[in-house]
Amino acid sequence: MNQQIGRILIIIGTAALITGIIFIYGEKLQILKYIGKLPGDINIKRENFSFYFPITTCIILSIIVSLIFSLITKLK
Repeated sequence: MNQQIGRILIIIGTAALITGIIFIYGEKLQILKYIGKLPGDINIKRENFSFYFPITTCIILSIIVSLIFSLITKLK
């Protein structure tokens, strides 16, 4: 039980570290400029209304996360 909690905390810490590095150095990575601005992302701007839904970005990120989790489970 304690080993499982420890592993989960290590995974969460690693994910937080990677996310922090992306936030710090994200402007220097050219590919991150396109996230959220892909074709298929819905962006509606009116006078008093603005709506943005990055559906294509969500689908691509979902596929990437699914592949990562699939690889992690196959490595166990």
